[in-house]
Amino acid sequence: MNEMTKLTAKDFATDQEVRWCPGCGDYAVLKAVQRTMPEIGARPESTVFVSGIGCSSRFPYYMETYGFHTIHGRAPTFATGIKLANPGLDVWIITGDGDALSIGGNHTMHLLRRNLDCQVLLFNNEIYGLTKGQYSPTSRVGTRSPSTPFGSVDRPASPCAFALGSGARFVARGIDVHKNLPEVLKAAHRHKGASFVEIYQNCIVYNDDVFAPFTAKENAGNQLWLGADQPMLFANGAKGLALDAEALTLKVVEVEGGDWEAAGVIVHNPRNRSIAHMLVEMPFGIFPTALGVIYEDPAPTFESAVVEQNRTASLGKNADLQALVSKGQTWMVNSEPHSI
Repeated sequence: MNEMTKLTAKDFATDQEVRWCPGCGDYAVLKAVQRTMPEIGARPESTVFVSGIGCSSRFPYYMETYGFHTIHGRAPTFATGIKLANPGLDVWIITGDGDALSIGGNHTMHLLRRNLDCQVLLFNNEIYGLTKGQYSPTSRVGTRSPSTPFGSVDRPASPCAFALGSGARFVARGIDVHKNLPEVLKAAHRHKGASFVEIYQNCIVYNDDVFAPFTAKENAGNQLWLGADQPMLFANGAKGLALDAEALTLKVVEVEGGDWEAAGVIVHNPRNRSIAHMLVEMPFGIFPTALGVIYEDPAPTFESAVVEQNRTASLGKNADLQALVSKGQTWMVNSEPHSI
């Protein structure tokens, strides 16, 4: 493909039949990603989508790029190898709440703390959809499923809190059908390092409308879309978040006449890790759901450190495979037959 060819979303769509349940939120995410690709200047020949196991993991089949459909929970390990082998590739990891936080929890953690330059899109529907609706690490207490017929007693994991705790340098949230999702994806791609994006994704079959209290159109006032250096306002500006200095926690305040400063509403600083932790752990109902870029504080990437280390180690040395093989103790094996 000519490097100057102007691409469109259709150039990133394959001829494969998309096989998700009708009404699944994955369709919306797929379209958002395909629309985003040409807008960030992506090229199919230098883009790789890597997935594990789950409904979301069909994703690479539907992207006209390179792709790896790997094994359960191990997409981060494959992505690490791909990026180290060719740092110039643009690597995207597609995973689900079960794939990334259960069997793949340790792999996700190490990818984030290492800060591999890639984008991790975690589709969170709070259920195991592919294997017929068992409860997942993010399912809420009381969730009834084939594996928890009397209701789950597990306390759910928070994907973004997990990411922050693992040392992620970019943490964001989006909604599958929301118009702002492409902007969140673009921000994740601009970030140099591991970008972690939790996407609230509706499973219409096994966990329908679990996020409706803030995703439904009539409940949009419960969404707090964050912007760098912008006040934390929601409910059409009628409410905001302030810092309770005594308790060192966030609190909801009423904003009268648009005077958010008088109400004590704080301005979003994406580099403030302490506030980021508070934002991702706000209990819904009393508080809104924080969306957009929650935390961003760039740091050197894993692959750049590896490349530089290898470059430094090889200075003044000639590559000689035979010398390497012969290095140290060597011996000849007597090939003559021995009698017993």
